[in-house]
Amino acid sequence: MEEKNIVEQQVNETEYNDLVRVRREKLANLVAEGKDPFEITKYDVDTTSEEIKNSYEELEGKTVKIAGRIMSRRIMGKASFAHVSDAAGTIQIYVKRDDVGEELYNNGFKKWDIGDIIGVEGFVFKTKTGETSLHATGLTLLAKSLLPLPEKYHGLTNTDMRYRQRYVDLIVNPEVKDTFIKRSRILTEIRAFLDSKGFLEVDTPILLPIEIGASARSFKTHHNTLDIDMYLRIETELYLKRLIVGGFDKVYEVGRIFRNEGMDTKHNPEFTTIELYQAYTDYKGMMDIVIEMNTMLAKKICGDTVITYQGKTIDMGKWEKLTMVEAVKKYAGVDYYDWKSDEEAREVAKAKHVEVPKDATKGTVLVELFDAFVEENLIQPTIIYDYPVENSPLAKRKPTEPAFTERFEYFINATEFGNAFSELNDPIDQRERFEKQVEKKRAEDPETTAQVDYDYVTALEYGLAPTGGLGFGIDRLVMLLTDSASIRDVLLFPTMKPLD
Repeated sequence: MEEKNIVEQQVNETEYNDLVRVRREKLANLVAEGKDPFEITKYDVDTTSEEIKNSYEELEGKTVKIAGRIMSRRIMGKASFAHVSDAAGTIQIYVKRDDVGEELYNNGFKKWDIGDIIGVEGFVFKTKTGETSLHATGLTLLAKSLLPLPEKYHGLTNTDMRYRQRYVDLIVNPEVKDTFIKRSRILTEIRAFLDSKGFLEVDTPILLPIEIGASARSFKTHHNTLDIDMYLRIETELYLKRLIVGGFDKVYEVGRIFRNEGMDTKHNPEFTTIELYQAYTDYKGMMDIVIEMNTMLAKKICGDTVITYQGKTIDMGKWEKLTMVEAVKKYAGVDYYDWKSDEEAREVAKAKHVEVPKDATKGTVLVELFDAFVEENLIQPTIIYDYPVENSPLAKRKPTEPAFTERFEYFINATEFGNAFSELNDPIDQRERFEKQVEKKRAEDPETTAQVDYDYVTALEYGLAPTGGLGFGIDRLVMLLTDSASIRDVLLFPTMKPLD
């Protein structure tokens, strides 16, 4: 069986190489005849396939010009059919020898290949079967495709090659293009939503002069002119909050983020987030934004608040709210308020077969139990709020319960989608938390260059108004709203290890 597969592969490679050779010979002949298609600089397109179909009654019998890629052909003597794909869709063209001329028909159109890009001038009509089509009166070869497209009925199915050659994936798999059109629509709708609420879109630095103490690992580079190491940002938070200090009340950024960490179906080293900050509100104000925005997106993108993701029905219009303590009690069966000491909390974790650090506090144990028992159950949209201070270095403490912070995360399909705080604006408390964070990171990784961002602390010393902040990942949101199983399905060019 293995020997047969090798023989078949060799035959396929030979056939493929023959097809490539023939296409290059055709190009050489065109050049020799003074018809080099790559010398053409423009073609005056005046409509699209979609406009022709949507406005047939208005355009019937009128002459229009489209351009696109030949996706199929049926050669039938003196007249032929083809399908041409443009950015908007695909339309059938009818090519008759007597209308375009014998030379263009026989020595041009009939010799062109699937994948070639052409311009078509003609009048709009419907065939006997009722298909809206374009009756060609003129044809122009605009670019020669030197490599054959994947075979029509099997397409580009190899997942690895689809990601590596997204340009081919987009050509032969229309549903892939639709995913990225929806991604663009999602960003447009989010921007419109935030703009309507008075938020200002801004840009903050991607290259940073220090590695901050957060747990995420940074990418490191070197600036030759300044002769200093610099780091790609792992968040946009600290610069955006500097802008609140500076007097802006509402700001947001659609930002590329870079983390030198693992890769799986939910993680890519570079990804897109939106972070927004609003003065004079708190994390409950951010909850309202999350619910309103996500409900709106489901309606606009999917047509309903009830959507399907990987076979699961999810109602984006209904949100449950639980404190972390309530969630752990509900799904793990233990109550944080029963623990009289850190040691007792560690004993509870041990009884639940959850590993925690030897010096784990009650708050740390609570988070570990949440990770072990709760998250997997949060299929429907759920807001988990009031996080322990131990894992929330940038969130404000709850005045009534200083062991907890005014922080929430929201979950859909057992996945965390976003994170929000009542922002910590006490510079003394912030400095202490930063220093503990950096100390912990250095203990875990002796090679780290993590530092405290003292300039941010200085900004807080000038005064940060009470502020609510929210950050969420665009890629996971697009996955959800397009029913895509992997983050690579919603990134045009996901990070890939180079082929040898």
